Amino acid sequence: MGRALTMVATGAGKDEQTDAALLAAVAEGDMRAFHRLHRRYHSRVHSFALRLVRRSDLADEAANDTMVTVWRQAGSFRGDARVSTWVFGIAYRTTLRALRRVARHEGHDEVDETIAAPHTGTQMVEAAFLSRDIASALEQLPVAQRATVVLTHHFGYRLSEIAAITGLPEGTVKSRMFHARSRLRELLAGAAP
Repeated sequence: MGRALTMVATGAGKDEQTDAALLAAVAEGDMRAFHRLHRRYHSRVHSFALRLVRRSDLADEAANDTMVTVWRQAGSFRGDARVSTWVFGIAYRTTLRALRRVARHEGHDEVDETIAAPHTGTQMVEAAFLSRDIASALEQLPVAQRATVVLTHHFGYRLSEIAAITGLPEGTVKSRMFHARSRLRELLAGAAP
C-alpha cells in the first residue's frame, strides 16, 4: 500500500489513487480488488484494441489477455506512471502480439499496418467519437499511427504518456502523430465532396 499512500501525499487524482490502491491489493492476491480494477478497465482496453485490430474476436482476446497480465504482473508496477498508462502499455503490447500472430497464421511475414478495409461486422466506431469519413481515414493509417491518434483523441493521453505506453521515445511518438495528422488531412481532403 506504500505506493497508494505516496500518491495521496503527492496529490494524485482520486481515480488514480483508487487505481493504485486496487493494484496494490491485486498484487497481494485480492480477487475482489481485481474484479473492481477489471470493471474499471476491461471495456476501455477492449475499445482500444478494437480500434487497432477491427476484429471483435481479436479485441476480446487482447482485452482478456491484458487483464490476465494485470493480475499476474500487479506486483511489478513501480508507480513511475499512472496505473492507466501501465495498463494501456500492456494492452498495446498484447494487441500488437495478437496482430502479429494472425499475420503469421495468414502467411504474412509481418503485420500489415495499413489494413484499409474493415473486417465484416467489426466497424464499431461510435458516431460521437468519429464521423464516418474520419473513421474510414483512421482505418487507413498504419497501426502505430492509429494507436497514437486513438490514445490521444479518444482516451486523452498526452504524448509523454503514449511514449510510456508504447515504450518509445517521446520524439518518435511526436513524429507518429505528425505523420498521422498529415495523412489524415490528405485522406479527408480526398473524401470531401
